Amino acid sequence: MRNDLTIGLVVPTANHEIPPEGPAMYPGVRFIARSAPVRDLTPQGYDPAWNAILPAADYLVAQGVDAIMVIGTSLTFYRGPQAHQDLLEELRRRTGLPVSTMSQSVLDGLREVGAKRIAVATAYTDVVNRRLRELLAAADIDVLALTCFNIVEFAEPHKKTEADIITLAQSAAAQAPDADAILISCGGLRTLGVARPLEQEFGIPVVSSATAAFWAAMRLVGDSGYLGGYGQLFESARPDLQ
Repeated sequence: MRNDLTIGLVVPTANHEIPPEGPAMYPGVRFIARSAPVRDLTPQGYDPAWNAILPAADYLVAQGVDAIMVIGTSLTFYRGPQAHQDLLEELRRRTGLPVSTMSQSVLDGLREVGAKRIAVATAYTDVVNRRLRELLAAADIDVLALTCFNIVEFAEPHKKTEADIITLAQSAAAQAPDADAILISCGGLRTLGVARPLEQEFGIPVVSSATAAFWAAMRLVGDSGYLGGYGQLFESARPDLQ
């Protein structure tokens, strides 16, 4: 892994907070965050943040970052698959940098592990879950079962423990014995220690928003994203030799 990388993050939290997963997973990388704050996990709560994404990206470009990742899964899919694609295209055009989103990261992660039929656990309410299903369907991924925390308040996902998240994902996976992967959607759900126990129990890979975004961010800058101990997605790539 190169030690001179700087990755810009557009984050849905206030005060330009860097999500803890990035520095924990890739401690040699410098992360710079710029906020596009989400008010709550509803379309109305996402709207101001959506409008702040491009200005936040402009700020990160001025800081000399090597790539940009837009954190916030539901923030980037809530307007539908086409709006998500349009956002990606506009970010690339405007910044001239490698760019991705947390929504694209989970799609890329599911593709990497060969998942087409999945069990899903989310933080969201039904209105947001419907949009997630649309995103996955547009990528030809079938949702066999979906369980959720039914959260509206933005800060609430952070309060769920890894044990809470594992229990929710277990419920989804138990309802979908033919699933070939588990997806945990919501960057606010802290999932660093979640993939391994679920993979050991169900024998299928786990892709989660909070960690897949940083795996994908590393790939934007030419790194494999390889890590041991975080699950099959991170161990599927050959370690970098440089």
